[in-house]
Amino acid sequence: MESFDITGVFAGVADVIWGPMAYVVLGLGIAFTIATKGVQFRRIPDMIRQLRERNDGEGGQSSFQALVLALASRVGVGSIAGVATAVLGGGPGALLWMAVTGIVGCTVGYAEATLSQTFKRQIEDEDRKKANEDIGGMPYYIKYGLKLPKVGGIVAMLGLIGYGLLFPGFQVSTIASSTKLAFGVPEWVPAVLVTGLIALVIFGGTTRIVKVTQTLVPVLAVGYLILAIAVIVVNADRVPDAILLIVNSAFGIEPVLGGIAGAAVAWGVRRAVFASANGLGEATFAAAAARTSHPGKQGLVQTFSIYIDVLLICMATGLMMVVSGKFNVSDGHGGFLVQHIPGVEVGANWVQESIDTLVPGWGAGFVAVAVFLFGFTCLLLYFYVANSNLLYLLDGRVGNGWKTALKFSTLVIVFVGSVTNAEIVWALGDIGLGVIAWINLVCLAFLFPLVYRISQDDERQRKQGLDPTFDPKALGIEGADFWEQQREKAGASATAVDGTDPGERPAGG
Repeated sequence: MESFDITGVFAGVADVIWGPMAYVVLGLGIAFTIATKGVQFRRIPDMIRQLRERNDGEGGQSSFQALVLALASRVGVGSIAGVATAVLGGGPGALLWMAVTGIVGCTVGYAEATLSQTFKRQIEDEDRKKANEDIGGMPYYIKYGLKLPKVGGIVAMLGLIGYGLLFPGFQVSTIASSTKLAFGVPEWVPAVLVTGLIALVIFGGTTRIVKVTQTLVPVLAVGYLILAIAVIVVNADRVPDAILLIVNSAFGIEPVLGGIAGAAVAWGVRRAVFASANGLGEATFAAAAARTSHPGKQGLVQTFSIYIDVLLICMATGLMMVVSGKFNVSDGHGGFLVQHIPGVEVGANWVQESIDTLVPGWGAGFVAVAVFLFGFTCLLLYFYVANSNLLYLLDGRVGNGWKTALKFSTLVIVFVGSVTNAEIVWALGDIGLGVIAWINLVCLAFLFPLVYRISQDDERQRKQGLDPTFDPKALGIEGADFWEQQREKAGASATAVDGTDPGERPAGG
């Protein structure tokens, strides 16, 4: 009983922390949208072109690899279970507000990625190879952009504890429970399997993490989309009515659901932020890993990743539930305004019911496999984030003992989380992530002018027909050491080739 009460207290504190946060993200998104003149609408062709840009130099990752790393956290259990809880609390109309929030709020992701690129650093990679690894994220732009190293240290410590010790517990607990439900196997079976797979990857270093996610995430996302679309096609005759129901519910026109229009907005906004991790800083570490010629370029890529998650994965999940009629809507008082699937617990089970309309009896197994793979890639991203925070705290020191300790503690948490109840751990994790997110959002607000300046520089060069390159000194930006070093290397290389100082060379020469 005591444990239950503690969990309830933690959950209540988490609700207080998270309740207004979604609207702050939306407000910042509107501000960045205005400042960038709707970069998320105007630059879609550039987003796609940037994904094809290769990294031919030493170190770093391509924009596509960084996108996949970010999607490892964004496209996952939240895109399945999170959408179901939005429909339960706000009705089908919540789906429309999820889409609106994703479209408007994705500029916060643009700002996060741009800043992560601007203030990143370079270290020798974990694979002991000659190439170097680009690393950055929230702590780095807080330290070097805002000149607040102590705040950056607090965020890094919270991130290390959260992503290294707390957050994995929820993911592996979900994997174990869904596997048990679908296949009847005890929790220790997926515990051993996941722990073993995680060990194989994380002891192979960052390069192996990138290779595994680069292979799994696109296949998972595309496969899930194809199945969701198949369910929608089978129920094609219901699509017009489903869309009308979503729109009417969103604006309070639907008679049965008119009284929860406010809840539709609240749940839609909140779940869009949760599903995309927009403004939470989670994807900033992946964004910093890309090697590109201008921070604004990776900002575009991260914006596109939010489109993939919210506008494709989440909307396909939601529409699949609505057209198949496999959803309930709560009245907010313990009852239901709509109850199509009585007794079915909200979350992944609703997706199982929807898939069963396509292939009866197949839903539970498919969802269990999907949750397993989505959760696995998410765990890899969690370790990557935890390791990035550890490297920030080490501040250039070798720290091999700390790195090894993080790897083994991750494996312990993965195994224990699979065989124990993780409610309290996840409630604590919610609080920790919420605190990190609030610090990040406040810092993003203060860094607003800097994001605007970098965005304008990118736009100016593109209008001149140039492939944008970044010169922090020309923009009066301090602390962007990586970019200054890259320009010095480029200048030294040019001098070595023709003996001419690049600064003395005529334009076009």
